[in-house]
Amino acid sequence: MMMHRFLIANRDELAARCRVKVEARSVRGLSGAELEHGISVFLDQVIRTLELERTAAPLQSRRISGRAGGGKPALSEIGDTAAQHGKELMQHGFTVEEVVHDYGDLCQAITDLAFELDVQIEVDEFRILNRCLDNAIANAVTEFGYQRDIVVADQHAHDLNARLGFLAHELRNQLSTATLALSVIRNGSVGISGATGGVLERSLVNLGNLIDRSLAEVRMTAGLPLQSRLFSVHDFLAELKLSASLEANVRGFTLKVSDVDPLLAVEVDRDLLLSAAGNLLQNAFKFSHPHGEISVNAYAVADRILIDVEDQCGGLPSGDAEKMFLPFTQAGQDRTGLGLGLSISRSSIEANSGVLSVRNVPGTGCVFTIDLPRHALGDESANAEQ
Repeated sequence: MMMHRFLIANRDELAARCRVKVEARSVRGLSGAELEHGISVFLDQVIRTLELERTAAPLQSRRISGRAGGGKPALSEIGDTAAQHGKELMQHGFTVEEVVHDYGDLCQAITDLAFELDVQIEVDEFRILNRCLDNAIANAVTEFGYQRDIVVADQHAHDLNARLGFLAHELRNQLSTATLALSVIRNGSVGISGATGGVLERSLVNLGNLIDRSLAEVRMTAGLPLQSRLFSVHDFLAELKLSASLEANVRGFTLKVSDVDPLLAVEVDRDLLLSAAGNLLQNAFKFSHPHGEISVNAYAVADRILIDVEDQCGGLPSGDAEKMFLPFTQAGQDRTGLGLGLSISRSSIEANSGVLSVRNVPGTGCVFTIDLPRHALGDESANAEQ
């Protein structure tokens, strides 16, 4: 392979060119110092990937580069070290834009030097390089965002008055990540169906979730009056399913929503109920085992309407159920966000004369139940909503 020999022969020159580009952008006085998990390490991994692609078992290269289209973080050497690199850049005060540029520098350096030396690189070799870049960018950006969430949570955990600042910060970062991912895709470096495309899709879903949750929180914190009205539970579940289906598809879950009598109704603030139910679904997507099934069931019991959201998180340790509703409480390995979703959901339901509870199903998951006063739509009301 031409690229394999080219990278080995020009490794030091390529790394040096990348350092020059970093120095030109950076104002942090790092003096071009190579980070422990920086571009030199990534360059060596690309070389090893190309070496394995030349053997009788080319698929073994996936252990280093990861498969095309990405996968779970740190399932490859490149994924692992790129995640560490994203963490390093976050700790040194770099921006998410610079995370992407860091890898783009290497691609540009390879292209420029190959042109200067009149080296012809095969299309298949560029595809391998793009696979490595795609997975590295996706993992580095994901870890950068995770580390940023930790920093932001620490800064705001004891200062509730700064939540609006946190909202603006998160909105900007999610939008910036989505914009950068789209820019990389539009430049033709990677495809829309790859790992960077997945970063774009997740960022857009996260934007929608963040806005919905924050609007409910602002209304509750500000003590704004409820806007209660009578509406069909059937229609509400249809709207909830529509809004949650995208996130279910992005995360690889099956979402099942039960049928319900169209005449069953509740009289509450619809936006707050939708936000609370949406938070429960986001929580289910976040903690359930991969490729699981999330179900939403609504039914009447005496003078109450119950809406169950059932996940497949595997169940909770004894005594942890009620702790989840405390502000800033997070469980599991995914620590994104501030841990306010369930607290806001409970407040929203209680403001509407309801109850939000959780039942642990050991070995399976949790069932969150929204309990609201029961109403019924008359024939005229039912026709009006249709």
